[in-house]
Amino acid sequence: MTAIALTIAGSDSGGGAGIQADLKAFSAFGVYGASVITAVTAQNTCNLTAVHAVPIDVIRAQIEAVLGDLNVNAIKIGMLGMPDVIACVAEALAAFSGPVVLDPVMVAKSGATLLPEEAVAELRTCLLPRASLLTPNIPESAVLLDEAEADCDQELKSQGARLLSMGSGAVLMKAGHGTGDLCTDWLVSSDGETALNSRRVATRHTHGTGCSYSSAIAAGLARGHVLETAVRSAHDWLHQAIVRAGELRIGRGNGPVHHFHGIWT
Repeated sequence: MTAIALTIAGSDSGGGAGIQADLKAFSAFGVYGASVITAVTAQNTCNLTAVHAVPIDVIRAQIEAVLGDLNVNAIKIGMLGMPDVIACVAEALAAFSGPVVLDPVMVAKSGATLLPEEAVAELRTCLLPRASLLTPNIPESAVLLDEAEADCDQELKSQGARLLSMGSGAVLMKAGHGTGDLCTDWLVSSDGETALNSRRVATRHTHGTGCSYSSAIAAGLARGHVLETAVRSAHDWLHQAIVRAGELRIGRGNGPVHHFHGIWT
């Protein structure tokens, strides 16, 4: 059977993040991608200028259409935007028994807010306990915990443990917003803490890294890999996608990562 992953997220008209990045990541891992669009954004590598929310009934209909026909092996959740969308997605996925990767998208690369403050509590209570894996970056972790941003490995691990206690199956603490030559992500679960190291890449072409990372993990889970294997594979793939990003020469701002670095240049 063909492995299938579903992304529930917003659309990025520039193609570097959101639904478009998710589908590219799925394809890079040999996984068929289906999608549920929660919002349409007008954005490119420089800025985000408009967001149009998809009506709740249309979001629900998309989820029902996909899950009612396709044998979905894993789901990635990205930009949701509003509390009622979060509640809708949580309700629509109640009967889904496969792994769910939750990327708590809050801010676009341009700096635009994608998750209003009133939606954070809904995300904590409705979706975080449903997630097999939560994948926050440093600012997102701080918001979810209502704490200051972590500035060292020990604080990252400590925040990961507190997020884990809120109900998700595991937490991947992403350190891309950190500093230093070495970038260390931490996979925190009931089995302990696992470090994932890579050299920090000096580039502005990082648009869509969070979306792509979580989708690559979902693709691995859809193919039947255990969580740590899926995370390690996605981590190594994303590092090369960032290293090779400059080859694409897309846009005038923060360009996208190179999803297909192993296939074409």
